[in-house]
Amino acid sequence: MALKMRKSKVVMPIPRCAVGTCMWLLGGAWTPTLLWNLSGGARRFGELRADIPGISAKVLSGRLKDLEEKGVVIRTLMATSPPSAEYSLSVLGRELLPAINEIARIGERLKVEQESGKISIDASAAGKGHD
Repeated sequence: MALKMRKSKVVMPIPRCAVGTCMWLLGGAWTPTLLWNLSGGARRFGELRADIPGISAKVLSGRLKDLEEKGVVIRTLMATSPPSAEYSLSVLGRELLPAINEIARIGERLKVEQESGKISIDASAAGKGHD
């Protein structure tokens, strides 16, 4: 026998899934880490590679390109020899920082609780590795 469909008790449903829209910006391996590293100011590609150990050049390049297309990151060409580019957060990118900071704060608390044995988090679910 099939279960009866229950009516949602959410008072005000999120219009067109605003959370999903925001997560579309933040989705992808390394994206929050990349934004975190750009929060301190503009960085060149090589500097970001050094800032984020473990990220490949291919993934970093792809994330930067994707975030630039979404309007989160600004790419500024510099008149140097050889030519180089600098990446910085757009207004939208800076607007995302409080959410990333809060997620990081909660993550730090969860790590402490896990280390003290208060909670158990599956390593694969805890994001110990990046895709």
